[in-house]
Amino acid sequence: MAELKTLSIDPIKCDGCKHCETACAMRHMGKKKCSRPRIDVLGDRSSGNFHLPVTCQQCIDPPCLKACPKKAIHRDSTLERVVIDETLCVGCKMCVSACPSGAMGFDPDLGLAYKCDLCDGDPQCVKACEKGAITFLNGFDLHYPKMMDSAFKFVGIVKARAVSGKRGY
Repeated sequence: MAELKTLSIDPIKCDGCKHCETACAMRHMGKKKCSRPRIDVLGDRSSGNFHLPVTCQQCIDPPCLKACPKKAIHRDSTLERVVIDETLCVGCKMCVSACPSGAMGFDPDLGLAYKCDLCDGDPQCVKACEKGAITFLNGFDLHYPKMMDSAFKFVGIVKARAVSGKRGY
């Protein structure tokens, strides 16, 4: 079995430039899949508010996989990533509803769910991120502590903004 690989996001470093979204969309353009980005940067760059890139966390026990009635979602043996078999997807959106991080999308034109596929092991969002806010890590043990550190920093920023009267993230 291959080691789990995943993206780790440091929202403290993200400036909301959305270069990751563009790189992702360009990587998937021209394929049968939609060219919508599989990463979504939340926040408003013009206001200077907090920015949070959201993408699939490649969950150890993926709720999307359990929710799929057609078994179109599985973990592949190459990267241990969670992937969608588009030939089996019926567009019911159960996986979209089940995703705890809001990282699953649905393309109404194709009638298919979509999510981060880690660009087959060469994530373009990582290359496009000049601030180093997105990294590609091997192993959950590396990812989890970094994820928790970012979460605690995020909570600190939210609390500081609340105390100072600033609104938004």
